[in-house]
Order: sequence, then structure tokens, then C-alpha cells
Amino acid sequence: MASPSASTRSRIVRWVMLSILAGLAVWVVPSIAARFGIGEWTRTDFERHSIPLDEIHSGGPPKDGIPAIDSPKFVTIAGAKRWLCAQEPVIAVTSDLEAKAYPLQILIWHEIVNDAIGTTPISVTFCPLCNSSIVYERRIGERVLDFGTTGRLRKSDMVMYDRQTESWWQQLTGEAIVGVLTGKKLRTLPSGIVSFEQFARAFPNGRVLSRETGYSRRYGVNPYTGYDSITDRPFLFYGTVDPRLPPMERVLNVDVEGRKKIYPFRAFSSTPVINDEVGGVPLVIFSAPGASSALDTQYVAEGRKVPSATAYVRRLDGKKLEFRAGEGGFVDDATGSKWNLFGRASSGPLAGRRLQPATSGIHFAFAWLAFNPDAPIYHAGEKTKRDRK
Repeated sequence: MASPSASTRSRIVRWVMLSILAGLAVWVVPSIAARFGIGEWTRTDFERHSIPLDEIHSGGPPKDGIPAIDSPKFVTIAGAKRWLCAQEPVIAVTSDLEAKAYPLQILIWHEIVNDAIGTTPISVTFCPLCNSSIVYERRIGERVLDFGTTGRLRKSDMVMYDRQTESWWQQLTGEAIVGVLTGKKLRTLPSGIVSFEQFARAFPNGRVLSRETGYSRRYGVNPYTGYDSITDRPFLFYGTVDPRLPPMERVLNVDVEGRKKIYPFRAFSSTPVINDEVGGVPLVIFSAPGASSALDTQYVAEGRKVPSATAYVRRLDGKKLEFRAGEGGFVDDATGSKWNLFGRASSGPLAGRRLQPATSGIHFAFAWLAFNPDAPIYHAGEKTKRDRK
């Protein structure tokens, strides 16, 4: 049998190559659709994105498979005591007009609550895989957004979406990473994770998110039992874990006009009050024992105790204050006034005054450092500017 001519061989090679490329196209297009669920995201502009799309992975649930709470109901402190234990963790959000608590036993099943504090529309967010609680103002310009869950993760952190444009947002940074709003950023509002008892004592007229959510969930049960073991490998995290801290150690981050610093919870056992400066702004970190971990045992109320930690600007009426731990609270050296975990003076010459909250949040170390690899880390025993004077 005669060998094929050079031109014939060339046509055969081209045909084989085209067949391979066609086959790859048939395989690649469905894989992209499978990864991002193109069929359920017809309004999302995937041509616009600020990060490589292959950094986004499925977390398992589909779009809104973890349903956000859009019409939250609230109960009084007395009403919440019927089902919420004293040591259970809540996300506390306060303003001059009101105080609200969002129990993690509910947020762990819903991850987002679209609500308002005073006249400000907010989204209270919690990513269990990153132990990341952040409250955002959900307004961009004149538009108020409502957020839901995409069912996708990036660096183990929840990817949210807004229902108005179906742009995708990174929960830990508050930045739109896919869609027409790519590059827009939400404003972070002050909040903190404290125990229900600490919230109730400080705000006896405060309101607590109700279990009447419109969904049937096992509120009070932790579906991530044992997840916060300090040396564990984070779930669905692709990449190198920052070696400077154990991956699942809790940290408090502080952000002062883009200058960031994190405070590992290990420091609070020896230093419950930290006077420090970030970006030239004097800050104080208050910490106190009392809240259970939402990610430890099967039942949230039985989780091991972890500190509550909050951050404030330690300047009042133009004067910089120095704080120390006192019996049942914190004391400023200048006036001897007693302060609580929420930055309010309860007694002394400054009774009734309130410190300005610093922008902060609580996260697992691996997650915060994955998005902020250059942020400095406070170390127990570190000499702050105050100590060096």
C-alpha cells in the first residue's frame, strides 16, 4: 500500500488537531458551566472580574442553597432567654438609636441577614469556614443592595451576590469581584462577637434576632463540629497557609484608613487590655472571657470558652487615654472611669461617654492572612509605642 503524500498527511494532521480542539471545546464549555452554574447566573457578567475565575470553587450548595434572611424578626432579651444560653456567641451591632444581637446559632445556618440599624441598611455576614463575622452597609451610591449566597468559595471564604445586578462579592473584603459592579467596595460597620450575657447586660432594651426565620433548621446545633481545632487544615482552601500563625487561631483585625493589624487571641490571656497605635491612630483593644465557640462541639452552647474582643479609638475630646484592666471592666488612668466591653463608660467622671469604635472583625488567621498577607501581627509582650516612652 502506497504511503500517503505529504499534502495528504498534512490534511490528516490538521483534521486530527481540529478534532482534538473540538473535543476540548465540548469538554471545557460544560466544565465552565458546571463550575459557575451559568444556567442559574444569566444576569452575571462573567467577562468582568478582578480576580482569576479559577480561584472560585463550589462549596457544595447551589445558589441560595444556604438561604439569607431577608425579613428578620426580633425578640426582647427576656424572650431570647427562653432558647439562648448566657454564654452563646452573638454578633452585636449598635448605634445611638438601637442595639441588635444576631446569634451565631442562627447565622451558622444562613450566613447573611439583610437588615437595618437605625436608618442604615446593613448586611450581617458570617462565614463559618473562616469564622469571619463582618457587618456591611449594603448601599452603593444611591442603590441599596440585598445579598444572598452563591454557594461558591474563594480561599475558603464565602462569595456573596447582590440580587440587583447578580455581581459576586468577597465576604471577607466586601469587594465585588465578578460582574458589573466589579471593583466596588462595601463600607464596613463596627460590630463584635460577644456572649449573649455580655450583650444583655450592656443593652437591657436590646433586640435579638428571632428563630422565626421562615425556615426549618436545627438552630443551636453546630454542623461544623470540631472545625476550630487550632492546628487543623482549613476546608476547601487551595494554596499555602501563612506559617506565622496556626491556621485556625482566632484573630481580631483592625483597619484604620487602610492600615491593618491583627491581634491573635492568644495574646489576650496575658494582656486583656492592649494600648496600641495603628496608622498613627491611638487604639485600645478590650478583651474578656465569656463566649462559647460556635464551631467546637455539636451544640453551640457547649463550645469551649473563647475571649470576646473589641477595638476602639482611645481618644476623647482630643485627649489620648491609657487603659488598664479593672474589676469587672476596664479603667482609664486619667479619670479612673470604668468602661465596658462596648466602649461605654459606666461610672466615674466620664460616665455615659462612648469611645469611637474602630473598624474590626474576628476571623481565623489563615483566612485573614490569605487576603492580607502583609498585615503586621501583634505578639504578646510586644512593646507598643506607649511602652517605649
